[in-house]
Amino acid sequence: MANIVQNKVWDAIVVGSGISGGWAAKELTEKGLETLVLEAGRPIDPGRDYVEHLPSWDLPYRGMLSPEDSRTRHIQRLCGACEGWAAKFFVNDLENPYTFDEDEPFHWIRGRHVGGRSIMWGRQSYRWSDLDFEANARDGHGVDWPIRYTDIAPWYDYVERFAGISGAKEGLDHLPDGEFLPPMDLNCVEQHVREQLLDKFGGRRLLTIGRTAILTQSHNGRAACHYCGPCHRGCITGSYFSSNSSTLPAARATGRLTVRPYSVVRSLNFDPETGKASGVNIVDGLTMANVEIRGKIIFLCASSLESTRILLNSADRDFPEGLANSSGQLGRNVMDHTMGGGAVGTMPGWEKQEFFSQRPNGIYLARFRNVNSRHPDFLRGYAYQGGAFRPRWERGVAMAGFGADFKNKLKEYGPWSMRLYGFGECLPNPENRITIDPDKTDRWGIPVLKFKVKWRENERRMLEDMRDSAAEMLEAVGAKNVVPFLENNAPGLTIHEMGTARMGHDPKTSVLNAYNQCHDVRNVFMTDGACMTSSANQNPSLTYMALTARAADYAVKAMADGEI
Repeated sequence: MANIVQNKVWDAIVVGSGISGGWAAKELTEKGLETLVLEAGRPIDPGRDYVEHLPSWDLPYRGMLSPEDSRTRHIQRLCGACEGWAAKFFVNDLENPYTFDEDEPFHWIRGRHVGGRSIMWGRQSYRWSDLDFEANARDGHGVDWPIRYTDIAPWYDYVERFAGISGAKEGLDHLPDGEFLPPMDLNCVEQHVREQLLDKFGGRRLLTIGRTAILTQSHNGRAACHYCGPCHRGCITGSYFSSNSSTLPAARATGRLTVRPYSVVRSLNFDPETGKASGVNIVDGLTMANVEIRGKIIFLCASSLESTRILLNSADRDFPEGLANSSGQLGRNVMDHTMGGGAVGTMPGWEKQEFFSQRPNGIYLARFRNVNSRHPDFLRGYAYQGGAFRPRWERGVAMAGFGADFKNKLKEYGPWSMRLYGFGECLPNPENRITIDPDKTDRWGIPVLKFKVKWRENERRMLEDMRDSAAEMLEAVGAKNVVPFLENNAPGLTIHEMGTARMGHDPKTSVLNAYNQCHDVRNVFMTDGACMTSSANQNPSLTYMALTARAADYAVKAMADGEI
């Protein structure tokens, strides 16, 4: 197969097989293009790799990381999903290094395998609104988005109908409703908190069930979720959206898809005579051989940081600062969501109410700051996730006791608690950036990224308000023993990294146009998080899906018209 892949000119090459890469593969193949997907890591076999129902006592370390995984995944283990069952989905940090200043850490959480992080993602799926797409133009941070909600709304419809997003319609202008499957249920305490917030804050604080890419009814040949809980270990039934269960099978069904695993992309080749990229240079992950693969169009979907790394490593005489970087903006404006301001409290009065499932979803409390009025301390906004819960036997870890009475006590549920955990917007800032570290390479001999990224005053003030507002709301709805908290999470750990090749109107100040097409190299498209011009506060993956489908539609039409 290697020679077949190497010796032909592909209609389309897609770099990466995660959420964006899977959508690019589906759309391009369904529109008639022979498409090659290059994945840096290994294939996934659900029968072997998805172990959501394997009990802890069948694992060598009872679900804890092995000493070897702790050593080789010293950054990845900071993500709660990187545990004994799922560590295999996270990269080896020793083989995939990067650098940063000691006092400004960046925690880059990655997966290298077919499907990428679409196997381990949190699945929360929210539309953006013009409150988000117009934010840069209003307050002057970053450049103006070249699109508005009306441009992307039909594509939100399109990807939601295929992926299957469950949620409740709430009628908020700044959190648009979508094409939803039936919502999961709020539990009794969450329903109470919803009603109390609407009553005590004049309808300005809306709590709803999370909008999630998990099926509540069978859809497109995939089974409804059976609420087993540990989604990040893989889903045998395909009940949550991933490239492996959804977009890649659709692309394969066309007969026009080839996936090449173990293909570590080093750089792109640029042809100055045509003004286009002629192909992709890879290192074969098994043989370490250098291979050039040629294609007519290229979709970079390797993740915001990895896609930009490829362009930075593609520097040549025509683009000495990185391919498609005449603007100087490539690598700048790294964003992630802040997280970790919130509060938790006990909720008395429902002690006789129990729950009997592992609902793979929580609540969403929509943004209320800087929507209709200006907060004096910070720009933009934040939202909360979380939920109400009752601990059972696991609370014994923090208790003292032994014998039958102690065991029987742990069979009973503990008191209800309610937790609000904030996620906030990060302002685009050109000083938050990545560059190539010329002194360090990865296992495949490719120069790695160096990070210069930190939270600034606006993000810190927003986190403080997340904490204070969460405590205020919990006390207002009747919570007792309210404990505010403010975590010190480094950028990257929210795993919503964005920016580095922003969209914009002007080629002098942006890398991509309104269709995710490089201003400088018209047959190269970037539809992962690199394209984002601002970060909003909503989880971004649904927007990546919509932008990818829209860009693929544009690219195929442009090819047919001879514009590419």
